[in-house]
Amino acid sequence: MSADYKEELARLQESGRLRQLRPLAGRQGSHVQCQGQELLNLTSNDYLGLAGDASLLRRFYEGMDAGNLLEGYGLGAASSRLLAGDTDLAHQLEQDLALAYGRPAALLFNSGYHANIGILPALLSKNDLILSDKLNHASIHDGMQLCRAAHKRFAHCDYNQLERLLATYRHHYERVVIVSESVFSMDGDVADLARLVQLKKEFDALLYVDEAHAVGLYGECGLGKAEEQGVVADIDLLMGTFGKAFASIGAFVICGQDIHDYLINHSRSLIFTTALPPVVLNWNRFVFHHQQTMGEQRRHLAALSLQLRQALQQHGLPTGGDTNIIPLIIGADRQAVRLAAKLQDHGFLIFPVRPPAVPEGTARFRLSLTADMSWPDLQGLPEIFARELAVSSRGRTGGGDTR
Repeated sequence: MSADYKEELARLQESGRLRQLRPLAGRQGSHVQCQGQELLNLTSNDYLGLAGDASLLRRFYEGMDAGNLLEGYGLGAASSRLLAGDTDLAHQLEQDLALAYGRPAALLFNSGYHANIGILPALLSKNDLILSDKLNHASIHDGMQLCRAAHKRFAHCDYNQLERLLATYRHHYERVVIVSESVFSMDGDVADLARLVQLKKEFDALLYVDEAHAVGLYGECGLGKAEEQGVVADIDLLMGTFGKAFASIGAFVICGQDIHDYLINHSRSLIFTTALPPVVLNWNRFVFHHQQTMGEQRRHLAALSLQLRQALQQHGLPTGGDTNIIPLIIGADRQAVRLAAKLQDHGFLIFPVRPPAVPEGTARFRLSLTADMSWPDLQGLPEIFARELAVSSRGRTGGGDTR
């Protein structure tokens, strides 16, 4: 059996798909140390720059004293919420979330992955149907696999196909749930939430929107694309995460009270896991309120992303999307690995994204801009990338580093 694993690892190495862990250290804002070299981190999901904000962290810990050490800053819940792990902090955070979104209820999960594998299986049965965007996150696909409901995928953001599927299948099932991300994590493009709401209403379906890559970045209060597009009240299940723009861990779903109560009784990824520790809940509440005041940073990040995208396009580079996630399609896995190493030599921390995270033949760089970056950090990147891509393309048939 061990020989089988070794053969598979060797095959991954040869194809340029072997993944390895690389520890980072010495974070200073958007810069990190990697293998002794200081690099601009273009791989992080720290979209608002909060994880690298030492002054904000100091402010948070200034609230710690002997009276609240365990309840507000303790390191372990030591139990699931349904046993002894529930806290006032968890309920306060859920109330804050529900109030901000103007919805009846919010429910915490330990991560976006926990939410996406726990919600659909809890709510749906074999008499139900899930219609999912083909480029939805892997956690959504895993949730569908765990679910007894039937599921079908529609082509990415192809709402005409979605409408045809609804017209064909809606009457065969008790419940139908439309599932989509709002900002797609690998392409940086945005769902038409208003169109999804229209289809949901027309066909009496439920709408599940994953806002993991949108919360903190869009809307007046940073509540996501649903706030920006004015459709919060029309989304039955709105999932957001603390693990990206909010610089923490954990997730939440915004929903009706009945769904909230049902999930507490049926969602296995909530019931059978240890609760988030007090220090995380406290930090999440602190950050959630703080980010609502960060309109200036959101506008800066939007302008910076547009500036870089336009500069890349001016150099004839293949990109797309319209968010702070800027994909650069390379194509071949080995070429993407070689280019990433070259760009790190120039001071840019960029890791290649390869199948199965993206479709075959679309290995890419996923440039992730953060609000603590400025144009001088980025302005040399388009020219360097264009030059290195041209060199790499000429030598594509040769060997190369497939780290």
